[in-house]
Amino acid sequence: MSTLKEAKIGQTVVVRKLNGVGAVKRRIMDMGIVKGTEIFIRKVAPLGDPIEITVRGYELSLRKADAELIEIN
Repeated sequence: MSTLKEAKIGQTVVVRKLNGVGAVKRRIMDMGIVKGTEIFIRKVAPLGDPIEITVRGYELSLRKADAELIEIN
């Protein structure tokens, strides 16, 4: 199983599963990241945190800790 944290720049991935519980999972879902959503990896900061993605037509920055909770295909 790979996570969004391991995805490479320029790659388009599909969300397979959201890990995490409670408020953390709810926050990720509120950003529009749910099972079946396509995500395009735009940039990664020089030190690797945060990751900039495009999801549902808008740009979003995610911390590595949050990206690690998102399983992808």
